[in-house]
Amino acid sequence: MKVTGLLKSCKLCPRACGADRTRTHGLCGANDQIEAARASLHQWEEPPISGGRGSGTVFFSHCSLGCVFCQNRHISRRDGFGKPLSPQKLAQTFLSLERRGAHNINLVTGAHYVPQIIQALSLARSSGLHLPVVYNSSGYECVETLRLLEGYVDIYLPDYKYYSSYYASLYSRAKDYREIAVAAIAEMVRQTGTPQFDDDGLLTRGTIIRHLMLPGLAGDTAQVLRDIAARFGDIALVSLMRQYTPFDMQEWPELDRTITDNEYADACELFHSLGLGGFFQHAESISKSFIPAFDGAGLEDCIS
Repeated sequence: MKVTGLLKSCKLCPRACGADRTRTHGLCGANDQIEAARASLHQWEEPPISGGRGSGTVFFSHCSLGCVFCQNRHISRRDGFGKPLSPQKLAQTFLSLERRGAHNINLVTGAHYVPQIIQALSLARSSGLHLPVVYNSSGYECVETLRLLEGYVDIYLPDYKYYSSYYASLYSRAKDYREIAVAAIAEMVRQTGTPQFDDDGLLTRGTIIRHLMLPGLAGDTAQVLRDIAARFGDIALVSLMRQYTPFDMQEWPELDRTITDNEYADACELFHSLGLGGFFQHAESISKSFIPAFDGAGLEDCIS
């Protein structure tokens, strides 16, 4: 794979900004240098991902979607924090996480770095990496980019954020979000097939579709769950998330609250009535303490 060619007129994500990232930054904020903000054993993914020791999570900087409520905004924005890594150093990070006992390698918001990630995974595997690889995604992905990852990713962890194009446009500037996400998830499911687990109950292959409930959008959540059930109900797991934690939301007062117990209970009832399988969250997940410290931890010894 020629990384430079893919970055010369970048169309890795649905924004298709066409930036020459070897000379400047794309709409997402990334140039041709990998940037990451944290590498750690993360305990707060779904149980078959985190297990007992944690998921070996690498949080990449910048993002093409730009949701107004993003809990990772300190690193996801165009000018977000990040430490530079070469593919060689990223491979070392993967191997370090494996030595620390990670159950898997978890790539968080890495769409804009897919060519470099593939290089790093190839290097790490040639040096003995054997863990499953998780691709943790906003769901706003190009099918063509996902196809580059076939054979490198074992588990997909995409969001399905919105059903309504109105909310997708309002909060993420992505009117086409649902159409893009449905096609992307279909490709992910095609690659992974039905979920597979090891003897300890850890997921080794498959797709978990996440939906984060937002205040006042119970109707949209219901439509998302029904659509998932119709399209993917028998071949993917679903994670219904109530962890939305508002901060600095003065410009969006309708989002400046958490999900109520009744809102979440109603969504869980629909989840069960649709026959979906997957995961729920307890109320204590609504806390800023569950947002990682994006301070470069785990990357100190891997700087380019």
